[in-house]
Amino acid sequence: MQAMILAAGRGERMRPLTNSTPKPLLQAAGKSLIERTIEQLVTAGFTELVINHAYLGKQIETTLGDGSQFGATIVYSSEGENGLETAGGIIHALPLMKDAPFLVVNGDIATDFPFAELHKQPVDLAHLVLVPNPEHHPTGDFLLCSDGRLKVTPPFDSDNFYTFSGIGIYSPKLFSTAPKNSTKLAPLLRSSMSEMRVTGQLFEGFWMDIGTPERLQILENRLAPSLI
Repeated sequence: MQAMILAAGRGERMRPLTNSTPKPLLQAAGKSLIERTIEQLVTAGFTELVINHAYLGKQIETTLGDGSQFGATIVYSSEGENGLETAGGIIHALPLMKDAPFLVVNGDIATDFPFAELHKQPVDLAHLVLVPNPEHHPTGDFLLCSDGRLKVTPPFDSDNFYTFSGIGIYSPKLFSTAPKNSTKLAPLLRSSMSEMRVTGQLFEGFWMDIGTPERLQILENRLAPSLI
């Protein structure tokens, strides 16, 4: 299975750190966020990688190269300076993908999720990994039903309403009718959920959305003891 890492965001909430560095190249404990993700994917058997980029994207290509240093092959999907939103970026990269479901991982997360288990995950249009709601996103995104399907509208008892981790498997069919321009992913997922064609799973291990300098420092503090 191929894997795509989303690395085209501008990282506005990370300024001034992202004034001259793309967010996925920000470092914690001496290693960039995206390098940690690549190493995890390769260890899990995902060695054919596609990385999209926009803002300061050439820095990503220069740093990561062709992927050989990680035991992978990396091809890049450039979106110019402005980017194409999440779905738009994936659609733009589809010519680099095989006609089969593929893994997509946000380039600004940190996690110990066991990616290897996704190789055999069946998927209709999409399969999403959810996590317990963090403090900065207490309401969650999607309802995980007992049959593994995902829904958008929570019931009166919304204990099973969780946050999307930024890890998902997508069928190319999910994007077959989407416009080939700047397009968000969430509306496509919600539409497919209404048709009962999206499944999910809950991961309760370590996961962080590194969206602010404060959270980057928290990750630094978490990882730093391992360097001693």
